[in-house]
Order: sequence, then C-alpha cells, then structure tokens
Amino acid sequence: MGTKMPFFFLYLLSLYTLHCHALPTNAATAPDETAALLAIKSSLIDPLGALQNWKSNPGMPHCNWTGVQCDTKGTIIGLNLSNYNLSGTISDDILLLSNLSSLKICRNAFSDTLPAALTGLTSLKFLDVSVNNFDGRFPVGFGSFLQLTYLNASGNSFEGPLPADIGSANALEILDFRGCFFTGSIPASYRGLQKLKFLGLSGNNLTGTLPKELFELSSLEQLIIGYNEFEGPIPADIANLTKLQCLDMVVGNLNGPIPPEIGKLKMLKTIFLYKNSLGGEIPKEIGNLSSLVMLDLSKNMITGVIPPEIALLSNLQLLNLMSNRLKGTVPNGIGDLPQLEVLLLWNNSLTGPLPASLGKNSPLQWLDVSTNTLSGEIPAGLCEGGNLTKLILFSNAFTGPIPIGLTTCMPLVRIRMHNNQLNGTVPGGFGKLPRLQRLELAGNELTGEIPHDISLSTSLSFIDLSRNQLQSRLPSCILSIPSLQSFMAADNELTGGVPGELQDCPSLSTLDLSNNRLEGTIPSSLASCARLVSLSLRNNHFTGSIPPSIAMMPTLSILDLSNNFLTGSIPSNFGSSPALEMLSLAYNNLSGPVPSTALLRTINPDDLAGNPGLCGGVLPPCSSATVMLESPSGFRWADMRDVAAGWAIGFVISFVIGFFIGLFREII
Repeated sequence: MGTKMPFFFLYLLSLYTLHCHALPTNAATAPDETAALLAIKSSLIDPLGALQNWKSNPGMPHCNWTGVQCDTKGTIIGLNLSNYNLSGTISDDILLLSNLSSLKICRNAFSDTLPAALTGLTSLKFLDVSVNNFDGRFPVGFGSFLQLTYLNASGNSFEGPLPADIGSANALEILDFRGCFFTGSIPASYRGLQKLKFLGLSGNNLTGTLPKELFELSSLEQLIIGYNEFEGPIPADIANLTKLQCLDMVVGNLNGPIPPEIGKLKMLKTIFLYKNSLGGEIPKEIGNLSSLVMLDLSKNMITGVIPPEIALLSNLQLLNLMSNRLKGTVPNGIGDLPQLEVLLLWNNSLTGPLPASLGKNSPLQWLDVSTNTLSGEIPAGLCEGGNLTKLILFSNAFTGPIPIGLTTCMPLVRIRMHNNQLNGTVPGGFGKLPRLQRLELAGNELTGEIPHDISLSTSLSFIDLSRNQLQSRLPSCILSIPSLQSFMAADNELTGGVPGELQDCPSLSTLDLSNNRLEGTIPSSLASCARLVSLSLRNNHFTGSIPPSIAMMPTLSILDLSNNFLTGSIPSNFGSSPALEMLSLAYNNLSGPVPSTALLRTINPDDLAGNPGLCGGVLPPCSSATVMLESPSGFRWADMRDVAAGWAIGFVISFVIGFFIGLFREII
C-alpha cells in the first residue's frame, strides 16, 4: 500500500483501547530514582514545560512530580509522559527504574528508532509508545516480558516484519500495531498469544494469506487487520473465535465466499469486510448473529439475493451492501428492523418496491438505494421516526408522488430523487426545512409550479428541477437564497422572465434555465451575482440586447445565450474577462462587427452562427457600410440614414415651396 494509512485507524475502536491518562502520585522514594528521573529529563526536549517541576526539592518528593506514579513504599511503578509534545531521546537511565510496570509516552514527537533500552524494563505490564514518529524496525526483546499485558505502538513509522518474538509474551491481552509500515505476513508465532483479546494490525503493508494460527486465538474479541494487502479466502476456522465481537478485514484482496461458519460467532457485534474481492452469496447463517449491530459488506463482488434472514437481526443499526452484484427484491422484514439507522444498497441490480414499513418502526437516518431498478411508490413513512437526514433514491424507476411527509421532516439535509418516474407536483414545505441543503428532483415527470416557499430557505445550496414538466414562473426571490450555489431548472415549460430581484445573490455560481419558454429581456442585475461561474439561458424567447454588464462579471467562465431572439450588437467589452472560457451566442438576431477582444479572437464560428448580421473576426469580413454602422466614433449607418432622410425631406419641402411661390407670382 506504500503510504501511511489515515490517522483515524487509531480511533476506530476507542471503546476497546486503554487511553493515556494521568495517574496518581504517592510518597518519595530512593535518591537513585530521583537521579534517574533528572537524567531522563535532561535528554528530553520539553517545549510546553510540562516537566518543570522535575527538580531537586526536599519539599516536593519526586513521587509528586508530573506523570510519576509510586507504590505505597515510594517506589516508582508508573511513568506517564503522554500528550506533552516531547522529543529528544529517552536516556538509558530509565533502566534504573527497575520496578516500572507502566510506561506511557504516547502522543508526543519522538522520532528515530525505539530505544533498545526499553527492552530491559522486564517488569513492564503496560507499554504505550503510540502516535509518535518512531521509525525503523521494532526492537526484538519484548517477547521476554512475561507480565506484559498491553503493548501499543500504533501510529508510528515502524517498518520491516512484525516482531516474531512477541508471540512469546503470552500474557498479552492488547497488541496494537495499527497505522505503521510493517510488511510481510503475520508471524505463525502469534499462536502463542492465547490470552490476546485485541489484535490491531490495520493500516500496514502486510501481505499473504490469513494464517491458520490467527484463528487459534480463541480469546480474541477484536480482530482489526484491514487496510493491508491480504489475499485468499476467509477460512472456515474463523468459527473458532467464539468470543469475537468485532471483525474488521476491510480494504484488501480477500476473495472467495463469506464462510457460513461465521454464523457461529454469536457474540459478533461488528462485521466490516468492505472493499475486497469477496464473491458468492451472503450466507443465510448471518441471521444467527443476534448481537450484530453493524454489517458492512460493500464494494465486493457478492451475488445472489439479500437473504431474508437479515430481518432477524433485531439489534442491527447499519446495513451496507452497496456496490455489489445483488439482485432480487429488498426483503420486507428489513423495514421492520427496530434499530436500523443506516441502510445503504446503492449500485446493485435490485428490483421491486422498498418495504412499505421502512422508517416507521426504526430511527432511520440515512437511506441510499440509488442506481438500482427499484420501482413502486416511495414509502410514505420514511421520516416517521423523525431522524431522517439523507434520502438518496436517484436512478431507479420509482413512480407516484413525492411523499408529503418529507416536507415536515426537519432533520433532512439531502433529498436526491433525480432520474426516476415520479409524478404529481412538487409539494410545498421544502423551503421551511431548516437544514435542507440539496434538493434534486431532475429527470422525473413532475408538473405544476415551483413552490414559492423554496425562496424562503436559508439553507439550500443546490436545487435541480431540470427535465420535468413544470409550467410556472420562477418565484421572484428564488435566486437570492443566501446559501444557494446552484440553481438548475432546464428542460421544463417555465414562462415569464428571469426575476430582476438579484441585488443579493452572494453564493450563486451556476444558473441553468435553458430549454424553457422564458421571455423578456435579460436583466442587467444578473451582473450583481459576483460569484457566477456558469450561466445558460439558451433556447428560450429572450429579446432585447445583451447587457454589457454581464461581460465584466469577474468569475463568469461559461455563458450560453444561444437560440433566443436577442438583437443589437455584441457589447464591445465582451470576451475581455479573463475568466470567460466558453461563449455561445448562436442563432439570435445579433448584428454588426464581432469585437476583437481576447476570447472572441479565437471563438468557434459555430458559436456565432445563425446571426446573419454579424461579421468580422472569425466570421467573413464586414462591408464598409457595416464598418461605418459600427464605427467607434459613434457615427453609425443608422445616423447617416437619418441625415439623408432629413436632407431629402428638406429638399422636397424647398422644391414645393419654390413651386408655389412661382405659381403665385404668375397669378399676380
């Protein structure tokens, strides 16, 4: 795997890991231990001054110094120097603390190799050197520590093979090497750790198959070995781990089926096997795991159906089967799981309806069944428990209306229902949900109007109503939602114009209203949307000229005004903005020379096509008359025509007056 695994490995199962904590102090002890502590301090770099009270002072015996623990006889038995950002070296004088049973130097800044002197502290029962920068090979010698029950070296940069001699430390209950760079396989000698309850090897570069010796550790309660490169099957011998509560073998190269023997591990609460190459079907024996709380088999190659026996897992809170090759229906019993909070089934080939009772009988928080072929109506009670935050149903074949109950589901943050066959109207109320950030209803068969209350939202950042049959005007203030970043309502039957109330659209970056029936002029107030990156108004009925202010929008990168009825010339400053990368003005009624500003010098002629009055630049040259028409001096051909017309009229009037004067003289 080559790179160090994320730091969160050290916290995944914190309930089962002894944390560094301060220990009480007692009375003074022999002068040689005082001298040893002072020698240890002298080799340390203490930027926080945590050890400032480590100094000879008859009024403060060293048993009262920071981090020092003594027994009732005044002998040092514990040293807790954790969380002080210490660095430097650990002096060999630590060997003078011959009765030391607990040493904690976790969460500091120590580097280089772990001092070999520590292997001489044979009285240690508890050793925590985690979350430092120790590197090199882990020293040999700790295997002779017959009283050692806890060894945590996680979160360092140790490399090379796992220390095989540790297998002789047969009192060990906790062994944590997570988040390092160990390579090779799990030593067969670890079969000697018959008292081991916690084995953490995740986040290394370990390889090979899972050794049979691993499944002889009958006292194991936590087996955390994911984020490595283990391969091969999970052996049926896993049934020997009858005390196992947590099984974590995520992100590796394991293959073959999940052994049905896993159903014998009645104490299992967590099964994490995601992101391997496991195949076959989910064994129905999983239904025997009555204590199971979390089941994550996602991102494998599991086939077959979801076994209905999963509905027997009354304590199940998380069920994640996403990104497999599952088919068939979602068992109705899953809707009745009383503790279910997270159900993730996306990217499979599931069919049929969702259980009608889903959400009614559980504290459902997150439902994602997207990218399947599910059908039927969306269950009406998804938020009856009042906890639903994420509802993700896109790319299925759901029909019927949007459940009205969702409009009063206050915890909702995301609604993603695009690319289904939903019909009816968009119900009012979504604008009043205080936490709703995304509303994605595109690609359905929705009709009617865009509810006006959406404009009242203070939290929506993404709205996509595209590819429906909506027929209303745009609510007047919908683009001024303070948090709104993207508004898309393309491919509908919207009428009216773009709302002019755009004096405050502080976050809007994408606006797509293309392929509608919008009309009127393009409001110059759009330029007040200072963060707008993409603006598409193509294929509508807009008239009038292009507002020059749009050309100077500082972040506008994409502008599409094609297929409208815009007239006049292209503003002379168009294309001068350094942010503008794509411009289409095709199929309007624009006329005059194309400005020679930056983007317009190299624009694709197709983006100006359908405007017979345009010329110059990348288009055919302008005639002299057209040049005069658009002369920079401001004397346009239209002005010349006015002068000519005035001259002609004056000539005619003068002629008529002269004619009548001559006639009058003849009569006289």
